[in-house]
Amino acid sequence: MRVPLSWLREYVEVDLPLQSLVERLTISTAMVQRVLHRGVVDTNGNLGLYRVGHVVEAGKHPNADRLQLCLVDVGEAEHRQIVCGAWNFGAGATVAVALPGAVLPGGQRLERAKLRGETSDGMILSERELELGPDDGGILVLAEAAAPGTPLGEVLPLGDEVIELETTPNRPDLLSVYGVAREVATLLDRELAPPPGQDPEPAGTGPVDVRVEDLQACPRYLGRTFEGVRVGPSPPWLTARLLGAGMRPISNVVDVTNYVMLALGSPLHAFDRTKLAGGCIVVRRAVGGEEIATLDGALRRLDARDLVIADAERAVGIAGLMGGLETEVGSETTEVLLEAASFEPIGILRTSERLGLRSEASNRWEKGVDPLAAGQAARLATELLARLAGARWAGHVDVLGDLPGRPVVRFRPPRADELIGLETPPDEQRRLLERLGFDVQDDWQVTVPTWRARDVAREVDLVEEVARLRLDEVPYTLPARRAMFGRLTTEQELRRTCEDVLVGCGFFEAYTPSLVGTDERSDALRLPEPQSAEQAVLRTRILPALAEAARHNLAVGNTQIALFELARVYLPSGEQLPEERWHLAGITEGGFARAKGAVEALHSALQLAARFERAERAPFHPGKTAAFGAGIVGELAPGVLDGAWGGFELDLATLLAGVPERIEYEDVITYPALRQDLAFVVDEAVAAGDLVEAARQAGGPDVRRLRVFDVYRGEQIPVGRKSVALALELQSPERTLSDDDAARVRSTIEVALRERFGAELRA
Repeated sequence: MRVPLSWLREYVEVDLPLQSLVERLTISTAMVQRVLHRGVVDTNGNLGLYRVGHVVEAGKHPNADRLQLCLVDVGEAEHRQIVCGAWNFGAGATVAVALPGAVLPGGQRLERAKLRGETSDGMILSERELELGPDDGGILVLAEAAAPGTPLGEVLPLGDEVIELETTPNRPDLLSVYGVAREVATLLDRELAPPPGQDPEPAGTGPVDVRVEDLQACPRYLGRTFEGVRVGPSPPWLTARLLGAGMRPISNVVDVTNYVMLALGSPLHAFDRTKLAGGCIVVRRAVGGEEIATLDGALRRLDARDLVIADAERAVGIAGLMGGLETEVGSETTEVLLEAASFEPIGILRTSERLGLRSEASNRWEKGVDPLAAGQAARLATELLARLAGARWAGHVDVLGDLPGRPVVRFRPPRADELIGLETPPDEQRRLLERLGFDVQDDWQVTVPTWRARDVAREVDLVEEVARLRLDEVPYTLPARRAMFGRLTTEQELRRTCEDVLVGCGFFEAYTPSLVGTDERSDALRLPEPQSAEQAVLRTRILPALAEAARHNLAVGNTQIALFELARVYLPSGEQLPEERWHLAGITEGGFARAKGAVEALHSALQLAARFERAERAPFHPGKTAAFGAGIVGELAPGVLDGAWGGFELDLATLLAGVPERIEYEDVITYPALRQDLAFVVDEAVAAGDLVEAARQAGGPDVRRLRVFDVYRGEQIPVGRKSVALALELQSPERTLSDDDAARVRSTIEVALRERFGAELRA
């Protein structure tokens, strides 16, 4: 939103440096992206070189057919001779003159010059040269009489600063100059002028035929008719403000509608009334396949979801977006029907997106325009049309449906102090809210103004209003309120520990959808109205989605893939709502060993014992799958993914249930370790995990690590038996172990395994 400073000052006094105003707005209201300067720069007396001139004589240049030689009175003792290339004026015209030494808006410095042999002692200016309008086809002829030599800045808006605000979607009230003025008045504690616009005396009370068929989509439609309209160019002050705000002047009637939209934030539209079939307006839904040529020249096909403004025969505008070409106001227009309305935002947004059509009006409607602003907008437009186009107000109608009410919110000043961390006296909080337009009752029931009804609905929203107006007073220290400094719960800390362990194992965290197309459980919960077949069921496991993610990574050429996800699954509970549980799943290249190693690392970091037992479960390989207390780990069955892949999935609550209240880690042992390999022949039915557990217990505290590194079945092993090879690592925190120590531990393990499992030590 671009806000010319001179326009802003019409509604509120701004008596501080511009940079200070920019800082206050940025802190409390909206980011000021930049400050632009339009027109003549007022430095080093430059404005004093721009004056009102009276053309005393005007005639053809003696040496150039296309140039005019003028004698101009600029309030000095002698008249100045000026050469001009325009012919839209003559003797007796009042014009804008720049004297030698003046710096033009583009930065060019004007000098006395000779043109085709004649001295030009200044320059007669056009609108474009003053940046007051786009017209460069002729000289700017001043309609209002002013004495020669009058400073031009007293007659025309020669220069202006423009503040460019980056407004957020929740603040459509800032898409108007008056809305920004309301903020500035509160920030600077200044009086806010009443909203602009007063109805002139109507010239008639003729009927205005307006019918609204969908009062939900259009809860208000205000129509006014005007006669005796004279369409022409707008005065310089109006075109300068439109250009400063970023809009192109077109004609006085169209410019008035745009000016009012920028001033008050409520978009208007003007129809040529003589081009409306039946002279009526009908607000309705479009007929499927209906077409309309919009003002941008495009032919647009509508459907039954689109809200249109129609006459007795066809659509003449797309509500809230753009008018139709066939009823456009042109130079021949003498009768106008002015539209001021209130449209439902979501419908405007959807039509805008579907048609790929955006406008200044739709940008405001889709964010939510104050439904009560239409009346004031109509009053201001009526006043300006009468003054600038000679229009006679001939008729009025206001069709009303159910306009949204003003929210009422309970507010507690002590709660505001607690949340902000800065004490604000209750009377000051009341004053700040009231200056922003909120009605505050004695019991602190706060009624929200209509222009903020879509943004302020809760107590914390009101707290924010107080806070943002005091941000520049907040000290550079943290608030003293303890509750603002939270800490993780034990469960949250353990979840993060699990994530850190897997990242340390080389896994990358993935996020997959909670909604899937199918699930292994037939009783998995299905959505009654899914958005698609691929998102119809609440998942009960995470691993299948990780397998799909791994498949995608393979397809795009990635290697060394290892993914994990810690998220919720949704188990049928027999009730309407599912049982939500945290699961941790992972998938990795490298097969069973890599996946099992990650699971063991988790248990080790949490100081939990991991006991694995043979198991079978899809989608794992039936011979390479192990269950443990919290879940399952294994190698994926052939065909699930190309190559050897391992995976695991566990229930986090079950895993964390056994975590000690305080995890303690031992010091690093600096004494060297002794490593030996032992192979035992046992019956096929003996589980390798049972063998490891028994060996660990028999070996005592000096056994630091013990793992299976090979299982052999072959010619050297009797039928029904197998050889299980164990890697043994011995280490003491107190001394260096000797070979005799190792022999003693090895003998103890051998005896224990022989007595319990009938194990025989292989040579």
